[in-house]
Amino acid sequence: MKKLILLFSLVYLSFSSLAQTSYLHCGKLIDVEKGKILEEMTVIVEGQKIVGLEKGYKNAEDGVEVIDLKSKTVMPGLFDMHVHIESETAKDGYIKRFTLNEADIAFQSVVYAKKTLMAGFTSVRDLGGTGVNSSLRDAINKGYVDGPTIYSAGKSIATTGGHADPTNGYKSDLMGNPGPAEGVVNSPEEARKAVRQRYKNGADVIKITATGGVLSMAKNGQNPQFFEDELKAIVETANDYGMITAAHAHGDEGMQRAIRAGIKTIEHGTLMSEETMELMKEYDAYYVPTITAGKSVAELAEIEGYYPEVVVPKAKAIGPKIQDTFSKAYKKGVNIAFGTDAGVFKHGENGKEFGYMVEAGMPAMEAIVSATVTPAKLLKVYDQYGSIAKGKMADIIAVEDDPTENVNTMEDVKFVMKKGKIYKN
Repeated sequence: MKKLILLFSLVYLSFSSLAQTSYLHCGKLIDVEKGKILEEMTVIVEGQKIVGLEKGYKNAEDGVEVIDLKSKTVMPGLFDMHVHIESETAKDGYIKRFTLNEADIAFQSVVYAKKTLMAGFTSVRDLGGTGVNSSLRDAINKGYVDGPTIYSAGKSIATTGGHADPTNGYKSDLMGNPGPAEGVVNSPEEARKAVRQRYKNGADVIKITATGGVLSMAKNGQNPQFFEDELKAIVETANDYGMITAAHAHGDEGMQRAIRAGIKTIEHGTLMSEETMELMKEYDAYYVPTITAGKSVAELAEIEGYYPEVVVPKAKAIGPKIQDTFSKAYKKGVNIAFGTDAGVFKHGENGKEFGYMVEAGMPAMEAIVSATVTPAKLLKVYDQYGSIAKGKMADIIAVEDDPTENVNTMEDVKFVMKKGKIYKN
């Protein structure tokens, strides 16, 4: 037995010694922990992890790969805290619910995952789909396909007729009576069951629709859609299972109910009042603004026939307001976490959000922190992700220019490394 253990130990050591060592020579390096830009740095990567960080350009020994990023600005891989990676906006998007099989959704999601990764987003939180999002997460983790690390909500949770009720807009014989398994609840008991079902199905996080929405087949885009006892049941159950909670919300009353119940992140927040902003600060809730999605739906609503008639007035009324709300919330001191709602617009264009945030008054460095440090802490993975530091996963990206001088450079990522593997150079 001792000989067998020794043999396995030698085999393990021989394989671990084969881990590739790389030196990344960085012209500029963003220290997101201190909000500073360092110059002429070397990041040392071994296998999947960062093992060192040194001033100057370290000379490479034999067998060490040198990656020349001397003309680039390097930073941690980015998080997008609100994506829908299974689908993408299209004029025939509403018909696809009746024409696409689960396998069709899975194959197209692989394309969207790759686009997201190539845009520099090495981690995302997928806030609602069919459940394929969780399978895609597993396929990426196993190395079957390329994509970001996914924190999946599986299916969203709504009330009957609510924004995420999957049969909204169907004719009566197709509408049925979806329940907790499908993500539709109408009592605290059903709310608990729906959260537990998400856990059983393998979800990482919980997403609810606290108010009406823009793109759903229902006329009201802002009314509250949960009672507080239902919301509290969701939050309490999710907390028991260690799952962070997110609430889609456009209307102010629905936001306030969600915040008081303990929901951690408010998505969109379009009609958020100053009173609600103060409530978010009091409850240590986070705002995920999704400005890009708001602008996109407002533009697409101007195209004849792009959206169903019931959607168009909501898109035109609500979409354009998100950036202004973000500006007010930022100046008020509300916690901000980066998120775009990609899928509502084309995947891979997530980086536009940085420009809109800066345009609304947030300095570029703070916007980058909101897409690195903040989400890693929210998802409780900051010990592994969110900054370039010794012992953390080698999720590293680079852009052409210094984003504090030209924020639009975030839309054109030149280098992507995820867990020590180069996907774009």
